[in-house]
Amino acid sequence: MSRPKKSSQSRSAARLAAVQALYQQEMEGTPLAKLLDEFHQHRLGATIEDVEYADADVAFFDDLVRGVSARRAEVDALIGANLASGWSIERLDKLLRQIVRAGTYEMLARIDVPTKAIVSEYADVADAFYGKRETGFVNGLLDAIGKKARS
Repeated sequence: MSRPKKSSQSRSAARLAAVQALYQQEMEGTPLAKLLDEFHQHRLGATIEDVEYADADVAFFDDLVRGVSARRAEVDALIGANLASGWSIERLDKLLRQIVRAGTYEMLARIDVPTKAIVSEYADVADAFYGKRETGFVNGLLDAIGKKARS
């Protein structure tokens, strides 16, 4: 019974790390190969300044980061189509943008993961950095995207 929980925890850790990697890539322009290597070598499952990072599902992390990068135009178009009139993806806070990008990519590419799980997981990521308003925004946006992407 502990096996599914461990798998779930390692995927949750992979999602959080993927959002952090995508944010770093946007802020610093780090090339994808270097970014993945840095996270593999120094972040995933590491202890940094007495903070122990959870072991992440590395293959899942790689898929999220590579997938968002490879399908950014498609992902951004789907996000943009689900934002309120007058809003664009560029208006979103940089970290919030990475959260919804990762969630949207997962909706499109990871049909093995239920829509409700994706919405819940990325709402939890948003909750780690923001308040109820932004968490609710991520929840509602990813729910709408899931309905379109998986219909």
